[in-house]
Amino acid sequence: MMNRRILLASALLVALAACSSKSSKPDLTPAPLPVFKPTAELSTLWKDSLSSLGESLLAPAFNGGSVYAAGQKGDIARFDAAGRQVWKVRAEAALSSGVSTNARHVIVASSDGVLRAYDAADGKSLWNVTLGGVVLSAPLLTDDLVVVRVGDSQLVAYGLTDGARKWVYQRAQAPLALRSHSGMGAAGGLVFAGFPGGKLVALTAAGGVQRWESTIAQPKGSNEIERLTDIVGEPVVRGDAVCVAAFQGRVACVDAATGGQRWARDISSAVGISADAAAVYVTDTDGSVYALDASTGATAWKQDKLARRRVGRPLVAGDAVIVADGMGYLHALDRKDGSFLANMRVDSSGVRAPLLALPNNAFAVQSADGDVYALTLRR
Repeated sequence: MMNRRILLASALLVALAACSSKSSKPDLTPAPLPVFKPTAELSTLWKDSLSSLGESLLAPAFNGGSVYAAGQKGDIARFDAAGRQVWKVRAEAALSSGVSTNARHVIVASSDGVLRAYDAADGKSLWNVTLGGVVLSAPLLTDDLVVVRVGDSQLVAYGLTDGARKWVYQRAQAPLALRSHSGMGAAGGLVFAGFPGGKLVALTAAGGVQRWESTIAQPKGSNEIERLTDIVGEPVVRGDAVCVAAFQGRVACVDAATGGQRWARDISSAVGISADAAAVYVTDTDGSVYALDASTGATAWKQDKLARRRVGRPLVAGDAVIVADGMGYLHALDRKDGSFLANMRVDSSGVRAPLLALPNNAFAVQSADGDVYALTLRR
């Protein structure tokens, strides 16, 4: 029953575009590749292959100098800094979300509703826990807990060492929920998580007690699809503020201690945000990439030449902002003004998984067909 209430983000965007024009057919044609003079070069450091992502919400993770990645068929692998495969194992079921990792653990969730923990050093299975629901976002790891989102309305925390359940946080289920990479964040003993209805909550990591709730966006519209205002992506903690984006809603930063709003902008996103010390970066539902002043939310720049290309969440890499699109292209934008620096087609199957930051301004990409790439931008 739960899966029928969850809408895939790309399919929903098409449906909304179709509903937006009653008199003429909406233009869903991806914008052509931008024409510009490259001033930098994207190059591949290494590549390896896993099974395809399918309809899962898998994405690579990084810890301790290694990249951890998985495919929907259950293959999980660790790659060292040079791209050498340290180990590879296969879960006993298809995977739905992950990968999450720290120095000792690798955590994934399978489509049969089981949370699976592996040893980061050698890939040995450590423990499995049956959840009673599907996990559709990457688990959050703290010092001693793994927190998972079961469906769209429940957070459950388990002990990292043994998988013992520690606490449960439950909200009312929404009529519909957006199926997207909607993770969690943690800082200062708090866990930050977004929910349908445009709500961001802060819970104590120790006991799952709600500290505050903040309304990022108010549902609007005459039907359930138009009223979807899910928080998307991961809450980004910037000092004493937490910043998030809501689908058909706003981008906002709130006070991490109280949930009080610092600023908000009416920008809808289906993929979420990233940030650095100066700016919050967001891709809107049409494919435009914004840099917003981190203190005020004012627009520093906007790059609108990637319209309808199913552009993913921005990633800060050195002095560039990198985005991937659904056609498999990577685009490097200048962090100062959003101008194009370079682009390349990394994989014809397209890129849906969030990009992953690596040391020395490198980054990792996992394509829809499961290939894992490490790349760098050279200027």
